[in-house]
Amino acid sequence: MTLSNYIINDIKPISVESNMGELQQLFNQLTYSHIPIQNESGVFIGSFFETDAHCFEGDKPIKEFLYSLEDFYVRDTTPWLDILEAFAVNNANIMPVLNGHNDYLGYYELNDIIGLFSESPFFSEAGGILVVEKGINDYSFSEISQIVESNDGKLLGAFISHMNTDLVQITLKIGQTTLSDIIQTFRRYSYIIVSDHDEDSYVESLKERSNYLKKYLDI
Repeated sequence: MTLSNYIINDIKPISVESNMGELQQLFNQLTYSHIPIQNESGVFIGSFFETDAHCFEGDKPIKEFLYSLEDFYVRDTTPWLDILEAFAVNNANIMPVLNGHNDYLGYYELNDIIGLFSESPFFSEAGGILVVEKGINDYSFSEISQIVESNDGKLLGAFISHMNTDLVQITLKIGQTTLSDIIQTFRRYSYIIVSDHDEDSYVESLKERSNYLKKYLDI
């Protein structure tokens, strides 16, 4: 996967010598959350957030408001998953890209990086989604893999989708098998099944027994 092919450089960083009004006008023309800014020497120094830019006087130079710059970027060698995280952490839809010498190369667009994620086997391969939960000190990815593979499943991907001080939830994408046996094995290893599954015979059995008990108590 060559991420450099996704670097866009049609918008050059705005100089700190420009008036804030020019930056505001550019935001009005674009749908970007941020615009890169460069100093008098042409060196990238950060990005302005759209909402902040519209709060300042348009006839004053950008350099008077540098305290509002947001200093985030990625390198041209940064893995795509870390790039996606940078987008989320900074609440941005544009991500400046620098090389190892801190030269500004361009930027990534959020939609392009999300598109790479959607092309990964986690999304593109056929399979089922399973969400399991266990104590934060009790789960193990090696154990999770062993449970899936011992039931002839193929683990296409796994990530922590929720976590607090006590529990962790892991979302799994599993291919090449039905989930029923895998679900039962997870339960034997004290994992809680968070996601709903039509093929979960254990849950269906509990429902049937519950309904039977309710009818018995109503007699």
